[in-house]
Amino acid sequence: MELSATDLDYLAAHREDAQAALLTWFAAHARLLPWREARTPYRVWISEIMLQQTQVETVQGYFERFMERFPTLEALAAAPLEAVLKVWEGLGYYSRARALHRAAQTVQERHQGQLPADLDALRALPGIGPYTAGAIASLAFELPVPAVDGNVRRVLARVLALADPRPALLEAAVRAWLPAEKAGAFNEALMELGALVCRPQRPQCAECPWRDLCRARALGQPEEFPLKKPRKALPHYDVVAAVTVREDRRVLVAQRRPQDMLGGLWEFPGGKREDGETLEAALRRELQEEMGVTLEVGEQVTVVRHAYTHFRITLYAFECRLSAGEPQCLECADFRWAALDELATLPMAVTDRRIARVVEQRLTSKE
Repeated sequence: MELSATDLDYLAAHREDAQAALLTWFAAHARLLPWREARTPYRVWISEIMLQQTQVETVQGYFERFMERFPTLEALAAAPLEAVLKVWEGLGYYSRARALHRAAQTVQERHQGQLPADLDALRALPGIGPYTAGAIASLAFELPVPAVDGNVRRVLARVLALADPRPALLEAAVRAWLPAEKAGAFNEALMELGALVCRPQRPQCAECPWRDLCRARALGQPEEFPLKKPRKALPHYDVVAAVTVREDRRVLVAQRRPQDMLGGLWEFPGGKREDGETLEAALRRELQEEMGVTLEVGEQVTVVRHAYTHFRITLYAFECRLSAGEPQCLECADFRWAALDELATLPMAVTDRRIARVVEQRLTSKE
């Protein structure tokens, strides 16, 4: 699907008005966000990676802490992955952090420590897709290239009344209105418009600088564009975790393998319950497979419910004791017997961090 001749004529006829209206609106309504201060290519890159699938309100604090810990690309590249994951802890989608770390090292090795001001070179870096490359190229280097995220897709689909536009079509539409001299500001303004005004539900059409250019508004159907795809029901899994404490009050934790989900993070070892298994049987099987040990499963410590992008879990943590075998890395990257103060320093997923807090409370109360 390509832009029709009618669409192209429409975009050409309104180009200057669209540019002026959007940039004027952005100058008056742009949010004060930490990555917009003292803007550098490095700060742009970090913010764009953090903002992938994550709300602005959540990212702000993480961005400031990340920049305090890794103020330069060189500092990020030199840091151990575990330190990066720790600062990222709670932000989710940890593959972003791992890719960010690899990309920083690649930039150090191949680009003399400077993010390349080239779209293709940016795309070649780990974790940088079409949107992120366009955003960095335009915001950091003022290259006249589009950056189409979910907000931009929604705005342009409504302006042109397109039900299900492909990315290439939307990129062509942005290029038609993209000013050569202010590409970064235009792209950023377009994202801001989608975030603040042209929202998925109840768009604020009266406040929109493009209200007179919007075909969906003229049709009286702004919320009908783009076409909403039905959400699939998320599958649910029961998961178990072992809280195994030695006599010296150290707790057994394992590090996930790099190729696994949440790779590099530390966890209370365990796994998914299979059909027909009791929770206790699942825990004994998982620890035998993962670490080669036999467990005595005791009382339940806590229950944690959590939703990921494609599935939901209920995580049951049990107090356990080793009855045979010594821990080894069969299906984990590493393990350790961690003291309570050490648990706080290890990067963990939100589910395991909740368990860790309960364990800390239980052990502290026994002092």
